[in-house]
Amino acid sequence: MSALPPNLLPLTSSQDAQGHLRIGGVDLLDLAADFGTPLFVYDEEHLRSRAAAAVGALGPDGAIYATKAFLCRAMARLAHEEGMRLDVATGGELAVALAAGVPADRLVMHGNNKASWELRAALDAGVGRIVVDSAVELERIEALVAEGFEAPRVLLRINPGIEVHTHEHITTGNPDSKFGFPLSTGQAQEAVQRARRSGAVELVGLHMHIGSQVFSVDNFLEGLRTVAPFVGGEDLPEFIVGGGLGVAYVEGEEAPTLESWAAAVRQTCEDVGIHSAVAAEPGRAIVAQAAVTLYEVGTIKFIPGVRTYVAVDGGMSDNPRPVLYGSGYETFLPRAVAAEREMPIRLVGKHCESGDLIVREGAVPADLAVGDIVATPVTGAYGHSMGSNYNKVLRPPVVFVSGGEARLVVRGETVADLLATDLG
Repeated sequence: MSALPPNLLPLTSSQDAQGHLRIGGVDLLDLAADFGTPLFVYDEEHLRSRAAAAVGALGPDGAIYATKAFLCRAMARLAHEEGMRLDVATGGELAVALAAGVPADRLVMHGNNKASWELRAALDAGVGRIVVDSAVELERIEALVAEGFEAPRVLLRINPGIEVHTHEHITTGNPDSKFGFPLSTGQAQEAVQRARRSGAVELVGLHMHIGSQVFSVDNFLEGLRTVAPFVGGEDLPEFIVGGGLGVAYVEGEEAPTLESWAAAVRQTCEDVGIHSAVAAEPGRAIVAQAAVTLYEVGTIKFIPGVRTYVAVDGGMSDNPRPVLYGSGYETFLPRAVAAEREMPIRLVGKHCESGDLIVREGAVPADLAVGDIVATPVTGAYGHSMGSNYNKVLRPPVVFVSGGEARLVVRGETVADLLATDLG
């Protein structure tokens, strides 16, 4: 297999005189030595560039960062500094965004089953918008407003009822979904009428989301055309089209640019008579390509006539996407980023099950050795955020690199952290 395609690497990636990969001016091998492995390495300039591009394409009120893709205080602060609003889907995400200093009125509160305490926290903080997902949620808000909270500005999440070309676990706008008020059954119309009658909410708009890791712009546009008569007919001031724009993870994949996608969405809204202020919620498109994950090779097991297993010090606990969705990734050696990758491998983790794989069909240079640092690119979305303590492993640290400096933004867990909530 050829060398790793450069388009899968972060924006500031470069090769030094030794053939090592540098990101943000920092040698990845130095990072592995300084912070240990596994390690998430984020290119801060890449993050800022993508956030700024989203604001440029969608406007400061139209660009909403989907924090579920990757969230820590440093990321929340960065997105806010670059002009984005942030969407949060749980009380925990809300707390992190507020702790980062993001003004509450720049937050959009999501979630298909917001608990009363989460809604209370959102109302107490004064979040800018709440996206209501069910009739039960309206009742919970009404009960809280009856206690004395100010009526929030809300949007209703509409299920457009369309199929998209992605994994079934990350489709959200098909007819059989836990999300939103279905349009085809009349429940969306009933929800709008109910919200208009309620004195406990100020209905300002509608929301839809069709799925994640969607490559086809036409899927998004189909969704817009499906809901256009309803959205246009209700004539509310705001309309959020969701996110889910796909990114390239492996050689040969291509995805629309954020800018072209945003332009197509805006033009289609205009063409189909949606005159509301349009916003979108990119997450993966902001952060995925910004990061690589570093691992140390622990064992190399060649099985003649079968394959070569390369086991590293992480696994499905720091990147569950291959196990959950069958997602593909590339592999490379940061010590020789431009080298030919002629040896096929299966990159696996240290967890106690055969399904613990990181890259099903990887490739590396033939001189791979135990102790090498191996990397997977495009891991900035849904790695850290979906990580776990399976087998009681410790969650890895996160560093931001920029201008030749590395900044620890999430420290690695310790055994003391692991035991802190275990009361014996």
